Amino acid sequence: MKNKPEKHRRPQLSKRRGGTAVASLCLVLNIACFPVASHADEKILFVGAGNKPKPVTAVDEGTTLDLKRCLAIAEENQPAIIAAGHGARAAQSRMGQAKAGYFPKIDLSAGYNKTQPVPSPILRTPTGSYDQYTASASLSQTLYDFGKTSRQVDIQKFGAEAADSDLENIRASVAFGVKVAYYAYLQAQRNVKVGEETVAQLQTHLEQAQGFFAAGTKPKYDVTKAEVDISNARIAQLHAHNYVRLAKLNLDNAMGIPNAPAYTLVDDLDYRKYEISIEDAMAKAYEARPDIHSSSAKIRGAEGAVELARNGYYPTLSGYAQYNWAGTTVPLSDGWNVGVSLTLPLFSGFSTDYQMRESTANYNALVFNEEQLRQNVFYEVQQAYLNLGEAEEKIPAANLALRQAREILDLSLGRYTAGVGSPIEVTDAQIAYSNAQTAHIQSLSDYKVAQAALEKAIGGKQ
Repeated sequence: MKNKPEKHRRPQLSKRRGGTAVASLCLVLNIACFPVASHADEKILFVGAGNKPKPVTAVDEGTTLDLKRCLAIAEENQPAIIAAGHGARAAQSRMGQAKAGYFPKIDLSAGYNKTQPVPSPILRTPTGSYDQYTASASLSQTLYDFGKTSRQVDIQKFGAEAADSDLENIRASVAFGVKVAYYAYLQAQRNVKVGEETVAQLQTHLEQAQGFFAAGTKPKYDVTKAEVDISNARIAQLHAHNYVRLAKLNLDNAMGIPNAPAYTLVDDLDYRKYEISIEDAMAKAYEARPDIHSSSAKIRGAEGAVELARNGYYPTLSGYAQYNWAGTTVPLSDGWNVGVSLTLPLFSGFSTDYQMRESTANYNALVFNEEQLRQNVFYEVQQAYLNLGEAEEKIPAANLALRQAREILDLSLGRYTAGVGSPIEVTDAQIAYSNAQTAHIQSLSDYKVAQAALEKAIGGKQ
């Protein structure tokens, strides 16, 4: 090993050697002042106050949206998805940080110091101030660490996989929310049409009652009763219009575009049978559920953490090299050293032992959490499947009730027109028909929502 004295010694160097030292010092300073470019060459955006991203997908006034388009808008604008996406990228960056342990570490430093020593006649300390220049370049590399670095990389890799699965789980939840809001909006719009039809029918009935009263065949009570019925129907219609506005607000929020302009939805509320067996649903859920994938990745990462904690008992072999420049004047004297070091942990206050216990406990907890998750998935799929079956059975019953209510209304209107019916009979028939219409619409919406719930339960977004 070569090591030249660095202080209070004027180097016996040629001018060329001194020039090399000065050039090296300048190179050190230049490199130290400019960061090395990232290999990923990615644009880093800090989103702070006043720098929040605007919605990626705008909805123009009067746009017609189908369910697929609404889901795409939510993918691009829903803050929950965007936040989870940044979390997944952060996990990928942590994996890159762990991989940094495979590469050497290079440090560059430079310094300047001006010293005024205290005079000492005994030690014959030189009087007057002097300058001290220093610069160094060092390199260190872990040669062998019994798999500690590789374990760290594996842990972060599984963490990144878990974060990606968590992102997919957020997407599935957002998609389910969009579907529920979409069908609720369609249901509210159809209910408005029912209200408009009811008002129109009651208006016709009022005109009939007024005609009969003018002819002297019906009492004033019939006219007043018809007027009251129309007033009640218009109040109900106002509620229906407000439900439409609330439903749009809910869908806007689900898509992540609040204050969106008015748009039109494609009405696909009509019944179309969703074909899947309970066995296929269960198998697909265990295979495709992102939360199960996330749990499995976390378990593998926890298993790696146990091995990493165990590796804390083992030594680490490292190599290093350093080149130095120092002196009171330029040109500077230089020196270097190289070597290897072996670090063996003998006693750390039982820290490694407790780390082993903690990582093992965390691993066991995750294993049983996954078992609990699988039980929850089984319950969720079974429940969603049964709810879908119930919603499907309600549709024929609602269709039959709607036809029967229509027949009763026609009969009551015919009887009243013939002069043998009562206004109460007409009102009851009209209310029953309106209720049958809304119940039919509700059954269609319930089936769509039950289908969306089953799709989410088996791990699908679309």
